[in-house]
This record gives sequence, structure tokens and C-alpha cells, in this order.
Amino acid sequence: MKHSITVTWIALLVLTIAVSIISTIAKEWAIVLILAFSFLKFTGIAFYFMELKKAHIFWKLALLLFLGFFYILIWSIL
Repeated sequence: MKHSITVTWIALLVLTIAVSIISTIAKEWAIVLILAFSFLKFTGIAFYFMELKKAHIFWKLALLLFLGFFYILIWSIL
């Protein structure tokens, strides 16, 4: 348990650094990559730190569907 939380925390830090680097360097694919990394970060936080991995399957699917619709909506506006 302790090991998986540490690995998740380090992955979140790496993704945060990657988003900051991508936002300054890459221009054409920056929005898509930032949205993809933020999706990974949000699911990492929700499943490991908010312990959604122990929740009922309904809540897991509800979160993933909401995120999917949200990012499709944002991507369609851009």
C-alpha cells in the first residue's frame, strides 16, 4: 500500500513537470498533451489518494465518463 502511493505521488510530480515543460516548448500539440496528462493526474489522485479504487463500480465509471465528456467538450471548443 505504501509503495503504490509513493509511486503514484512520484508519477504525479513527473507529469506536473512534463506539463510545465510542454506548455513552454511545444505549441501545436500542447493542448492535447496537457489535457491527456491532466486526465492521468486526476485519475491518479481520485483512485489512489481519494481511495476511489475501493468504491463501487458505479462511482468509478461515473468519474471516468464525466472526465471523458469534459475533455471531449473542451477539446471540441478548441
